[in-house]
Amino acid sequence: MKHTNDFNTLTAKFQTVFDWFNSLSVLSPDDIKPHTTLHVIVDMINGFVKEGALSSCEVLSINDTVAQFTRFCRSGNIPTIALADEHTHDSTEFSTYPVHCLKGTAESALTDEIAAADPHIRVFGKNSTNGYLEPAVADFIKNSGKSTFIITGDCTDMCVIQFALTLKADCNRRNVPCRVIVPYDLTATCSLPNHDPELAELMALYIMHTNGIEIVTTIGKEPLQ
Repeated sequence: MKHTNDFNTLTAKFQTVFDWFNSLSVLSPDDIKPHTTLHVIVDMINGFVKEGALSSCEVLSINDTVAQFTRFCRSGNIPTIALADEHTHDSTEFSTYPVHCLKGTAESALTDEIAAADPHIRVFGKNSTNGYLEPAVADFIKNSGKSTFIITGDCTDMCVIQFALTLKADCNRRNVPCRVIVPYDLTATCSLPNHDPELAELMALYIMHTNGIEIVTTIGKEPLQ
């Protein structure tokens, strides 16, 4: 039988996911080589954090933590880039989601806390949930000389998972070894109708894990060497 709706069987399968999640560990800074690492922030912009139709308390809750980690990266000579939704009024994405993050508005800008954490952040605009599909982003990644990518931001089950899986798949396609890391405490998923953030985030993390993405609870806040 390929599928089952048996409650006990499904409960056991979910327990396996819960057990995996509860076994996640802290990543030591000693396991990161700054000269080969890039920090990628996904959509920590006002339109998802502080204002607008898709802003949420869940994403707001990680804003200061992501800013802190960005300062941590800066002090350890790990560069940071940021992906930011910036849509035009005729964006076809608005057939799925409410109007949000119009280009040139405050909603499409990094939050003040993130921007202040590293004034050298390079921001790439994107017109879909998958930032890796933007040619400028993919070209930057390919030419960066980096092989370890730490992804933070939102939403875990939308923009983060799509970027992480596409990055990993593209590296595999090109036979380029890469390490993709997603820290649980530096990602978040928003609340939407018929969209439970806790369940959506858990399943997104597990799907990334099964596709070779390294999921950790957090990254130790010790100075990088």
